[in-house]
Amino acid sequence: MTKEIRLNAFAMNCVAHQSPGLWTHPRDRTIEYNRLPYWIDLATTLERGRFDGLFLADVLGVYDVYGNSPDAALRNATQTPANEPLLLISAMAAVTKHLGFGVTSNLSFEPPYPFARRMSTLDHLTEGRIGWNVVTGYLDSAARGAGKDKQTAHDDRYDVADEYMEVVYKLWEGSWEDDAVLRDRARGIFADPAKVHRVTHEGANYKLNAIHLSEPSPQRTPVLYQAGTSPRGRQFAAKHAECVFMSGPSAKVIAPRVAAIREQAAKIGRNPAEILMFSMFTVILGETEAKARAKYDDYRAHISPEGALTLMSGWTGVDFSALALDQQVQHVQNDAGRSAMDNVTRADPSRVWTVREVAEHVGIGGIGPVIVGTPDHVADEIEAWFEATDVDGLNMPFAVSPGDFADIADMLVPELVRRGRYKTAYAEGTLREKLFGQSRARLSAPHPAVQYRPGATVKAAE
Repeated sequence: MTKEIRLNAFAMNCVAHQSPGLWTHPRDRTIEYNRLPYWIDLATTLERGRFDGLFLADVLGVYDVYGNSPDAALRNATQTPANEPLLLISAMAAVTKHLGFGVTSNLSFEPPYPFARRMSTLDHLTEGRIGWNVVTGYLDSAARGAGKDKQTAHDDRYDVADEYMEVVYKLWEGSWEDDAVLRDRARGIFADPAKVHRVTHEGANYKLNAIHLSEPSPQRTPVLYQAGTSPRGRQFAAKHAECVFMSGPSAKVIAPRVAAIREQAAKIGRNPAEILMFSMFTVILGETEAKARAKYDDYRAHISPEGALTLMSGWTGVDFSALALDQQVQHVQNDAGRSAMDNVTRADPSRVWTVREVAEHVGIGGIGPVIVGTPDHVADEIEAWFEATDVDGLNMPFAVSPGDFADIADMLVPELVRRGRYKTAYAEGTLREKLFGQSRARLSAPHPAVQYRPGATVKAAE
């Protein structure tokens, strides 16, 4: 059976996101990121294209690795300033019916008790269309902003994250029984106290003694996304994630990462096919090849190379300002993100990257591939990518927004539908049901969250 192509729009509550300098393009509206009309227009555009979701990135801290200063990030609006993404969701949910929202939130600096309530609130207000991209961070500047000297070591952050997930699972899944809420006006009883349970937890990193403040929401636990493909990140994803986001410049980089996570999931008893893999993939569309190429060349004239290297420095923890443009990028292992450095060093041994090439590549859409052409050509490339990588969907960045997403909705989607590779209508139900099928509003065994439900006897995946 031919796999249906799933699409997420990839954006962030900031200027330009992953195409540094493109905010100067006359068609780009991300300079309006701090006003609701921009986000409302984006959401309605995406729903018109039947996108599965809007995947909102986020980062705490400033990109100050480049030149050991925040100046380049500030000059180029390199994900600075960056506003809180969760506050956008209610407004976008109000003007859409089906669009899902995968929102990044860094658990390293977010106490689980209020965070669990915030996500339950959004699950209620979106009628079950919320997802959480679980991240642990990669910037020392974020740690300093939270009162620490530097971030916790890379693998140790995932150990903390495992315990964090246990705490929020207990709150979302175990505090309120399904029939705890009565709303009985005649008797004046809203909830049955006997069916609302106190959550207690005392671990190495978190201590809790409380009931969850929100009544059960449509999904209880939001759809869980994860974006790390380091060995420790894969372990975390195999245990917790329902959707995994990964980035890489070629199928040679992405395919082994997909296979590794699926293999890890199978080892612990989860169905590998039920972890949906999304890879980053930028497209520039035109009615003809010449028009598409002209549009791409026009976009490239607005790239900020300094902004691109500022991004890459933040992702990798390596100061690219200290490297010559024609110098080969060498692998360095530190406590920043591991995958970004692997992408331009050892992930594809057949490809050698210079600093100049990194700046040129990252300038539009980040580190993923960029495909330029007609809808027919781009659809061919997407189908080939799916065949070569075994991904389930694409996280699609933009050069200019919302124009590039309108092009996808109006030009690419009809071509994918014509090929039988894209949905003709949204499925009904929650985000989890849209992704995994009807009657799947909640997580099911052997996901570890299930064991925290009242009376659960299910053995969870380890």
